[in-house]
Amino acid sequence: MLVLSRQRDETIMIGDDIEITVVDIRGDRVRLGINAPTRIAVHRKEVYDAIKAENQRAAQIAGSDLKLPRPAIAGSVGPLGSGSASPGVIRPRLATSRVTSASAQAGPGAVRPVRSGLPPAAEA
Repeated sequence: MLVLSRQRDETIMIGDDIEITVVDIRGDRVRLGINAPTRIAVHRKEVYDAIKAENQRAAQIAGSDLKLPRPAIAGSVGPLGSGSASPGVIRPRLATSRVTSASAQAGPGAVRPVRSGLPPAAEA
């Protein structure tokens, strides 16, 4: 493991594309700013471990465990709006927008914060 010492506002480069800057130091907490291309995923270690574990669980699901819808039978769907679809036919749902109370209070066009993956104290 390479160990480097940096002070506030100093940067470490990883390759040509990734910059890690010490943004703030408060007691035993260090805030880091990471500038990386969007093609590179950046996560806290505990989030990365959770994603990895969930992906492994999903990969272990056997094909027989999946419940797939029965295929539609040709000619079994009535005219549009009649509601006479057979049980095996999947009808598309219309997309609806849901407004949370927080977004409704902010009003239309308001800028809403984006979670950065940092602990709440570090996002402020």
